[in-house]
Formats: sequence, structure tokens, C-alpha cells
Amino acid sequence: MYMRIVLSGGGTGGSVMPLLAVAEEIKKQKPSAEFLFVGTRKGVPEKELGQNVGMTYRAIFSGKLRRYFSLKNLVDPFLILFGFFQSVFLILKFRPQAILSAGGFVAVPLSLAGWLLGVPIFIHQQDIVPGLANRIIVPLARRITVSFSVSMENFEKKKTVLTGNPVRPEIFQGKKEEAVKIFGLEENVPVLLVKGGSTGAKDLNDLIFKIIPQLTNFCQIIHLTGPGKMIIGEKADQTRYHQAEFLIKEMADVYQVADLVVCRAGLGTLTELSILRKPIILVPIPDSHQEVNAEYFQKEADVIVLSQKTLTPEILLEKIRNLIQSPDDLKQKGEKIFFLARPQAAEEISQVILREIN
Repeated sequence: MYMRIVLSGGGTGGSVMPLLAVAEEIKKQKPSAEFLFVGTRKGVPEKELGQNVGMTYRAIFSGKLRRYFSLKNLVDPFLILFGFFQSVFLILKFRPQAILSAGGFVAVPLSLAGWLLGVPIFIHQQDIVPGLANRIIVPLARRITVSFSVSMENFEKKKTVLTGNPVRPEIFQGKKEEAVKIFGLEENVPVLLVKGGSTGAKDLNDLIFKIIPQLTNFCQIIHLTGPGKMIIGEKADQTRYHQAEFLIKEMADVYQVADLVVCRAGLGTLTELSILRKPIILVPIPDSHQEVNAEYFQKEADVIVLSQKTLTPEILLEKIRNLIQSPDDLKQKGEKIFFLARPQAAEEISQVILREIN
């Protein structure tokens, strides 16, 4: 019997990686399983990540359901409608037995089309608080999996399962020596990884750029700026500052070499860093679900959280210096964050899906 599953997550690599992890786990149990990834027309991270593992990618139109005034609100309902008809065509052609979504507005027309055509809908809720897109499609879902127990209260209990957030096995296979070779890193000098998410973070980039001369006095930096956000300017020490827009295969190696990570608070990144026991400093996107994620990690794992609204380059520099120059504190914080990890999440979600399909 054939097995075909549609995956959908929009906008960032953080929503894609858990889906790929589940797909990989299902493949172990059902080697003949086929997957189709449906994303946005501007979805650079999900397209590259999916194609990197040989997965077919299809883009559909989708509008954003804004809760504030914007002229785009007049156009987006038509984009959603167009995306719905595109989804109907894709589903009829691919004939999937399940649709798994990890959020994003692209999942709205796709899930509606799937539900009307009788395809079971599964939702994975990564963040602590569900976004508007997930809340819209929850009534259509056969099962909902969540990353944290605190999220259970947001959904109907009888169809919600606590699984944790999946990560791909590849992140465990990184080699520190490879990252040293790729970036020409110095031995015995702490490594700071700055990661603003798969699409980058201009505000975070700007803060780091202003303190590069001071940072390179005591550490070396691998700075992932995001596509199209490379910083051009004079660097205090070219041998200790390294830029890249976006890494895929090399990411596991970079994680291994990093002593400290400064990043946003997307659950994809937080899950990977938790499982790898990496100490982090979080700068969540202001007024977003990331602030709730960050608050939870601060409360449960003593993670340092800095508000972008009040953050200055000087404050960020002090926090980085104090932590990265204290090996004992780094180790302690790495162990604390590991307690929030659930390494078997991909296997548990795959079992939820396979039980329903069978």
C-alpha cells in the first residue's frame, strides 16, 4: 500500500525542520512513503531545506490574516481563495493520506481543501501559544501534537498529544573540527554563534555589528545574518569575525563548535540548542509569540532573556562577556536547558500519524 503525506509550514526554517524530522522518522518505518512539501511562493528556507533532502516542493498563494488595518487586507482574501483552489488541484493529483502542518498561513487554504476532500489533518504546535493560522484550522484537525505541557490547555484534550518538538538526527552528527576548518577558527578561543533565524534579524545584526571590535578581543564570532542581510563594513579583526547568510549542511558542525549562542526565540532553534545542551542568550522578536517562548525558557531553564526594546550594544556586550568567559556557568546553563528537551519527539509524532492512517 502506498503512503503519501503532504507537509506544510510557512516562512521560516524553524517551521520546516520539525516536519522534515517527522518525515525522516516515517521513512524509517515506511521506506516507500512519499512526501510533498507545500509552502509559500517566497519560501526560500523551506524550499531549500526540502529540496536538500530530495523532497518535491510546491508553492501556493496565501494571504496573511492581519488583525490591524492594512490595504493588503483587501487583496489577501482573494489570495487565500486562489491558494485553496491550487490546494485542491495538488491534493487531487498527489492523493495524500494525511496533511501535517507546523503553522503558517499557507496551511489555511491547504488544510481547508484537504478537510473538504476527506484527508486527515494533523497539526504540530511548536510555540507555547498557538498562532492565528493554527487556531483557524484546529477544528479541522484529527490530532494535534504540542511541544510543551503548558500548551495542552489551548486545545481540545481528547485530540491533543504531548510529544515535544522534533529535531532531525543530523544535528547530532556535527563535527567541531569541520567548523574549525570551514571558518578557519583559532584553537582555545571561545566561539560565539549569532543566529537571527533562517530569515535573519536586522535589529540583532545591527547590535552585533556595533560591538564586533570589543567582542573579537575575547572571542571569535560566527554570524548568520539571514538571506540578503550580509553586513558590509570594516571589521576590527577579520580573522575572528565570520559571516554567512544561511547554513544547511554545515549547521550541525557550527552548533558543535559554538560555546555560546545569541539568537531569537523560535522554537525550532530552541529545541535544537536544548538537545545539544548549548547555553543561549535570547533576544525575542518584540510583541510576538517569541516573547512567550523566551519567558517559558527563562522560568524553566534560567535562560538569559534580553528585551530588544531596551537592549543596547553595551548591555549585550556585557552579558556575552560575563557568560562566555565563565566555563562553569556555560556548562551549568547547558545542562539546565537540556531538561526541556524531548529527543523522541519525531518518533512519537510519526506514531500518532501512522496510527490514524492505518
